[in-house]
Amino acid sequence: GLYFYDNEVVGLAKDLKPSPRGELEITDLNRLYLEAGTLQVEVMGRGYAWLDTGTHDSLLEAGQFIATLEKRQGLKVACPEEIAFRSHWIDAERLNALAQPLAKNGYGQYLLQLLKEI
Repeated sequence: GLYFYDNEVVGLAKDLKPSPRGELEITDLNRLYLEAGTLQVEVMGRGYAWLDTGTHDSLLEAGQFIATLEKRQGLKVACPEEIAFRSHWIDAERLNALAQPLAKNGYGQYLLQLLKEI
């Protein structure tokens, strides 16, 4: 999963004991938040895909999946500049400034193309 924690997590994690596998378990940390009534969960809806990258093979598979998706759709997956621009966190001028140093590669060209769509 994807987890975001507040500053309390540091103290809580320090108090965790290793599991029988000898590791600190994220589920134990989440359980502490649940027991305190402060756990918040968001279900990833349609349009999201969770890709396991815990092994070399699964990381390779995830990379291949993203490459195929981007090639077939002509869109970038999780492009921070595009997300910021479409969310109105940055304007066209800032997007252009971010794109210019990258203008000679495909990523920069993608960013510049976004500017032509407005």
